[in-house]
Amino acid sequence: MTRMRRIAIIPAAFIGLAAGLSLAQTPPAAMPANPRMADPRKLPPSYLPREALPDSLALLPPPPGKGSAAMQRDEEARKAAARLKGSARYQLATEDAVIGFPEIPNDFACAMGFSINKGARPRLYGLLARMLIDVGLSTYGAKDHYKRTRPFVAHHEGTCYPKDEALLRQDGSYPSGHSAIGWGFALVLAELNPSHADAILQRGREFGQSRLVCDAHWQSDIDAGRVIAAATVARLHADPAFRTDLEAARAEVTAALSKPAPANDQCAAEASALAASNAH
Repeated sequence: MTRMRRIAIIPAAFIGLAAGLSLAQTPPAAMPANPRMADPRKLPPSYLPREALPDSLALLPPPPGKGSAAMQRDEEARKAAARLKGSARYQLATEDAVIGFPEIPNDFACAMGFSINKGARPRLYGLLARMLIDVGLSTYGAKDHYKRTRPFVAHHEGTCYPKDEALLRQDGSYPSGHSAIGWGFALVLAELNPSHADAILQRGREFGQSRLVCDAHWQSDIDAGRVIAAATVARLHADPAFRTDLEAARAEVTAALSKPAPANDQCAAEASALAASNAH
């Protein structure tokens, strides 16, 4: 099977998400839990041609095997995360489960110090929407090859977001696409807003950890997702269109930071939820 074939079959969800690539279009509210698989030719343009995407199958080791120390680590991490069910952190993980626009940009609003919306910051919003396709697709070489069973399936349980479970049962667990997207966004946003870099990177990390809290991914899936995110963001920096959009987004960020951010109860609640989970 060629590398192009390995990424040729992708969830129909990416087609819906790709509506956010055009600033003249309205992105969908959420990722549809649709198990159909889509023809990549129906995807709108992203920054990178398919042959330029990082090859996750080449970059990642195999997922942990049954009975291995790494698999034991995954099970222990899952048990620890299960204690958060019903908590504020679990609710935050439920919100993080929605892969869509404006949901994902809003997930980073508190860390950034301002909202990321299409009306006020169209170049930043469009940059994130367009790069999402590259980051997401970069995970599928390994996903489709290993077809790792997700933890909620292996343990005959459910996730924090039942709407997507039918899709997830047919989508490989390794590496985590959610983790890759969250970390990829965090790397770019931290570059654009270095004064808030620690908060942004923490939020990107926790966006991935939400998948552990939700029982939708193993810890090793999440860790591997960050590797693929870093590889994709590095490759994006070699693309002229990405660099042009990055500089336009930087101007929007600079303008937003010149205005004082109002107090936000939602941000206080988010900080509290994240602090509680880190204390476990």
